[in-house]
Amino acid sequence: MRSLPPVAANGVAVDSHSAGQPRPHDSAELHVSGAARYVDDIQAPADLLHAAVGLSDIACGAIRRLDLDAVRAAPGVVALLTLDEIPGQTDVGPVFPGDPLLAGERVKYHGQALFAVAAQSLLQARRAVRLAKVEYLEEPPLLDPLRAKAEQRFVRPPHHMQRGAAVDKSLAAAPHVLEARQYVGGQEHFYLEGQVSMALPCDDGGMLVYSSSQHPGEVQKLVAEVLGLPLAKVTVEVRRMGGGFGGKETQAAPFACLAALLAWKTGRAVKLRLPRGDDMRLTGKRHPFHNHYRVGFDDDGRLLAAQLEVIGDCGHSPDLSDAIVDRAMFHADNAYFIPDVAISGYRSITNLASNTAFRGFGGPQGMMLIERAMDDIARAVDKDPLDVRKLNLYGGSGRDLTPYRQKVEHNLLGDLIERLERSSDYRARRQAIRAFNAASPVLKKGLALTPVKFGISFTAQHLNQAGALIHLYTDGSIQLNHGGTEMGQGLNIKVAQIVAEEFQVPLERVTITATRTDKVPNASPTAASSGTDLNGMAARDAARTLKRRLAEFLAERDGVPAAEVRFEHGKVCVGERPLEFAEVVQAAYFARVQLSATGFYRTPKIYYDRDKAQGHPFFYFAYGAAVAEVQVDSLSGEYRLLRVDILHDVGRSLNPAIDIGQIEGGFVQGLGWLTSEELRWDAKGRLLTTGPATYKIPTVGDVPEDFRVALFERPNEEDSVYLSKAVGEPPFMLAISVWSALRDAIASLADYRVSPALDTPATPERVLWACEALRAVAPVDKPRLRASEQEPQS
Repeated sequence: MRSLPPVAANGVAVDSHSAGQPRPHDSAELHVSGAARYVDDIQAPADLLHAAVGLSDIACGAIRRLDLDAVRAAPGVVALLTLDEIPGQTDVGPVFPGDPLLAGERVKYHGQALFAVAAQSLLQARRAVRLAKVEYLEEPPLLDPLRAKAEQRFVRPPHHMQRGAAVDKSLAAAPHVLEARQYVGGQEHFYLEGQVSMALPCDDGGMLVYSSSQHPGEVQKLVAEVLGLPLAKVTVEVRRMGGGFGGKETQAAPFACLAALLAWKTGRAVKLRLPRGDDMRLTGKRHPFHNHYRVGFDDDGRLLAAQLEVIGDCGHSPDLSDAIVDRAMFHADNAYFIPDVAISGYRSITNLASNTAFRGFGGPQGMMLIERAMDDIARAVDKDPLDVRKLNLYGGSGRDLTPYRQKVEHNLLGDLIERLERSSDYRARRQAIRAFNAASPVLKKGLALTPVKFGISFTAQHLNQAGALIHLYTDGSIQLNHGGTEMGQGLNIKVAQIVAEEFQVPLERVTITATRTDKVPNASPTAASSGTDLNGMAARDAARTLKRRLAEFLAERDGVPAAEVRFEHGKVCVGERPLEFAEVVQAAYFARVQLSATGFYRTPKIYYDRDKAQGHPFFYFAYGAAVAEVQVDSLSGEYRLLRVDILHDVGRSLNPAIDIGQIEGGFVQGLGWLTSEELRWDAKGRLLTTGPATYKIPTVGDVPEDFRVALFERPNEEDSVYLSKAVGEPPFMLAISVWSALRDAIASLADYRVSPALDTPATPERVLWACEALRAVAPVDKPRLRASEQEPQS
């Protein structure tokens, strides 16, 4: 697969020195050799203490007595922290209040933090917290988000958007109407590196914090607030994370705060590293969703109207649920134009850990609803689901306005799907699969092609900004710092490639340093697929500032126009005279030219008026499509993923190797969400799936041997960095094709006349239940337009 040369902002191709080339991850060798340092690998101070957290044993109720005498007296314990000992703020809610750092008078979920200890060793700390004696006045927990909706118990108010005429009237006038409910399960982040922070007191009364966080700026803010310090007294550093996936956007901060508070209390460095089980109990997951659709369509399967409802199970507090359910609403249309549409989003409160950001940020849960509808409509009108999808795609006059009234511009899906349809031999395979299923009474194959249209930008406008800092040293080496965080996704290497491209120097000349709040202040989280878009542009801005200074210096020194100074092929050319880059920097230093520059970028065009439920919340859309083929044993529910074909839009790729890796990884993580990763709680709100023995992430055996990934090579038509596109989240939703293919295989049991209900994760048990349900309700004379009336499994 060839890479394209990078382009300037005006779209003109330029010499490719680094950007656009398939370069390895900057820490690849360190990762595979085990030499990469994470927070737990940092050289520990001699006086380091280890922290542990005491957790609640109930999900809802009052704390009548908290006896910690045995904890204090336990071997090795140096300090103990409770809520009333916090000198500053006690609520660490990231946007809205509702997240006490430690429980006070009430417990809101099973596993909530009650207190923390610091001890001489990690084992001593973990043993000590088990000695607490707690008496509760236990109350029945609220665990059902549908009941919470019925009782109007929300963490944030509902939100509604509508476009077109009165949807009720449009549905009443539609030739055909279908309705279905759908449960979409949650997902544990299961990052390889768990939540960990180390805090070191400074001699000026401040605090240095090493944290595994996607948002160092928020960690800085909350640590300062709980300690009662100005932000300038707190520095947070993140070199790399062993995975984040959204689970460290907001929920890393409480553990940094606890470590900092214990460090403040003892005057010694403190490290807090959660064991896997406690990590899974304490932290939130991807939001489970209860979805409902009612769609009207014509005889061809063209959508005429739709009522769509998404209900997020938010847990006990707001966290980021407002924006997550909003994004589910923004993506409930996915790739399809609906003439008259109403979308409602609800944020139900439950007595569970507060659910939080996860790759896709609600978008995947919203997309699932309309993708189910596409399959159901196709079964109802006896058409191939791909043909129904293509019929309903955005595009053409009057068919380009989303439910929130953003125009779908630069739409690639028609061309992209046509290309994938051909390259994957979709039509021939469809015929072969139908023939196979007709002759095979037990084993059934399924095939599906599903698209993705994903909006790129934070929907909170103020987060769409970034900063960077570049130093030029007199030997010609370059130090780069930016506000983004590296969690394995390849952000640092891409931003370094951009800087090397700007200066036209070898990539090896650029040194990437840890993300620190004292280098780039007030940085946004690395999330929303915007890391490279924002930080790459900020770094480019800083690099261009330095290039302009060097060009002006040379022009004045040599008496030539600044336009005749060019950076190319590792040299700085003044007219026709090439100079070594290091020579130019050295000369500029002696001429007292500033060799350090900050850069800044803010995303243009974006806004959203929430009161009117309309605007332009996304800078652009990233597109993709996947074809999945599965084989199902209809008597056991077991299945295999046979083949996957992906064609994905990354604009003009900055690094094809990194982008393909992100597409593959995102797809497999989405596969886990939809098939094997099942979260279970008991009737009292106790999480039962607290480790790899009970929670099943995908393994290499789940990845198809025939796995084909290609990049759709077309530059972004918006002015992104070198006209590239984001690639972090959009590929995740390509895995919906696997779920749709499973439904296709099950539908063959009724000659494709009934559309099966299949909640997620589609475990073998759920697949078997769907097969049995279809056998029971699928007489050969069943009218097609009653498809999709089965109730979903609970």
